[in-house]
Amino acid sequence: MSYSLRITDLPESERPRERLLAQGTASLTSAELLALLLGTGQGPGKLSAVGLGQYILQELGQHQRDPLAVLRNVSPQELMQIPGIGPAKATTILAAVELGKRAFQTKPLERTVVDDPAVAAAALGAELMWQEQERFAVLLLDVKHRLLGTQVITIGTATETLAHPRDIFREVIRQGATRAIVAHNHPSGNLDPSEEDLALTRQLLVGAQFLGLPLLDHLILGNGDYCSLRSNTLLWQEYPQGD
Repeated sequence: MSYSLRITDLPESERPRERLLAQGTASLTSAELLALLLGTGQGPGKLSAVGLGQYILQELGQHQRDPLAVLRNVSPQELMQIPGIGPAKATTILAAVELGKRAFQTKPLERTVVDDPAVAAAALGAELMWQEQERFAVLLLDVKHRLLGTQVITIGTATETLAHPRDIFREVIRQGATRAIVAHNHPSGNLDPSEEDLALTRQLLVGAQFLGLPLLDHLILGNGDYCSLRSNTLLWQEYPQGD
């Protein structure tokens, strides 16, 4: 698609707004989504809105960076260094990014039954999903798996966090929960569990058996996705929890 081509020059069926209405947001490229936010183009060579969207992503993606990852935490000043982006366009983009974060991070209502890893991940998203430091948190449940609350146990560095089983179970008992799901984030976005993650999970499962407080799952969150260790390992078969 040419940078100088205006949206109105396209056949109606190919225009981003019409395609979004007919086919949904997933049918649009990231540049086209930005174009709908920007409304008008300009910038180098008087780019169209779509062209400006492509140009913004190219600028954010310099040095082999993921442009959408950069966009999640970009500052107004960084955006306004891109030709064609002034305060109005920068604040529009940042408002849309923040709204997307908040929509994703909205927690289920308390007393929601947590019967699926996706529900647990949504409940913990605000504390873990987009954080730049590793955090370890616990999701507190009653005997019917209803959500009582969430609690961040520790905050680490960009690459490491520490959580001790005694601190985790102390919080579970203090809050009067009878079931728990633990979770931590990987700021890198790589959801593969490390050897340390697996070792801690084993310790927690053994402790949960001893205390009679079933551990239902251990989630790893990051980059808008999650991994359930219960679904992806055999640990719960090795250490049954009597859910």
